[in-house]
Amino acid sequence: MSSFADLNLHERLIRALDELDITTPTPVQTAAIPDALAGHDLRVVARTGSGKTAAFLLPLLHQLMQHSRPRTDTRALILLPTRELAQQTLKQVEALARYTFIKAELVTGGEDFKVQAARMRKNPEILIGTPGRLIEHLEAGNLRLQDLEVLILDESDRMLDMGFGDDVLRLAGECREARQTLLFSATGGGNAMQKMVESVLRQPKSLILDSVRDLNEAVVQQIITADNVAHKERLVQWLLAHEPFNKAVIFTNTREQADRLGGILRTNALTVFTLHGDKDQKDRKLAMDRLKSGGVRVLVATDVAARGIHVDGLDLVINFDMPRSGDEYVHRIGRTGRVGGEGTAISLIAAHEWNLMASIQRYLRQNFEYRLIDALRGDFLGPKNLKSNGKAAGSKKKKMKKKADAKKGIKKPAGKKPLKKKAAGAAQKAPTGRSNKPAAPDTQGGYATVKRKKNPGPLD
Repeated sequence: MSSFADLNLHERLIRALDELDITTPTPVQTAAIPDALAGHDLRVVARTGSGKTAAFLLPLLHQLMQHSRPRTDTRALILLPTRELAQQTLKQVEALARYTFIKAELVTGGEDFKVQAARMRKNPEILIGTPGRLIEHLEAGNLRLQDLEVLILDESDRMLDMGFGDDVLRLAGECREARQTLLFSATGGGNAMQKMVESVLRQPKSLILDSVRDLNEAVVQQIITADNVAHKERLVQWLLAHEPFNKAVIFTNTREQADRLGGILRTNALTVFTLHGDKDQKDRKLAMDRLKSGGVRVLVATDVAARGIHVDGLDLVINFDMPRSGDEYVHRIGRTGRVGGEGTAISLIAAHEWNLMASIQRYLRQNFEYRLIDALRGDFLGPKNLKSNGKAAGSKKKKMKKKADAKKGIKKPAGKKPLKKKAAGAAQKAPTGRSNKPAAPDTQGGYATVKRKKNPGPLD
């Protein structure tokens, strides 16, 4: 389909899309919107940055306008894994619903609980929130889902990764059975996702538009080897000083490292914001707003920002720490090159991360470009010997031998030289300094016997 008008969407939505200069639907929108308008439950797998959010918002808004029910409770619930993604989705709802009377409210952690409860009592048509805070409102009696018509689970694989699976199933159980459920993810999600699909969806249509391996070809993927954390910090500073970019996100695996790296970059006169789970809501919102507006060009973040966050002009992603899985790698580099754009993703690889990097390459069926910065050349340039799968050679055999020896009860020698065997019949000498004679009786009441020197005789 060449335009949104061909999808039979409401004219007010078409008008809003025209003002937003969105004229041509993406493949995921073309595939999902007609089935969603027909009332089917959907399971959609499409890569990051493919336009999934509009693929469920447009049919949702269309149906709410087509069947107006002003005296009911909340009619649609959108569940998302993070506050930032929920805030972004709310902004997209407001932009697309600008010519309608549909109201949406945000329900996430970090905001005043009582204020949220008061807003929910006004029965907005759409609630957008994170599972944890919604469960709190459910237990407080503030959340009523008996009239719910549409349940949407966006970034559902990430919600499972974050441990929200039980909360999602509980919220789904509170909704009425006669509802439509749309489940969107960027990865297949494995067995846990299959269980959620079986529990939440009813006779769903599956739309697998992209596998996790289908990355944006316009994103250049590079690796740079590093000796240690200090070497990585110098490499980041060099890249930010010499690499051409408009906006950049640097991902770390821990909050502590994000704070440390942010502090180091600030000492070099760079305006940098950090974003992670320990930051309060105001700081997290300020960081994203400043990055989107261009007030700051560099964001140091943990994987809080790796899912669904869309920032125009973000063209550089640096993995300070290698992500722990191929799926996380896909979501991190998906912050750049969105909706067909171009970008660069650079991963800094220490020796202990090489095998992880090789596993991710193999999982994605990709070969990352090796890059060397001569000005900061380190000692580690990659393993000397590689296996056919790209991992360092020799490490697995040693581990397997250690495990096998441990099962058999074989202990490694302590390292001391073995005692020499003495010839048969040879007399054994008593240890030096000891005598085989019986100890003399104690005649001093427990005190040591004073030894007297013999008189050497007259001196010459």
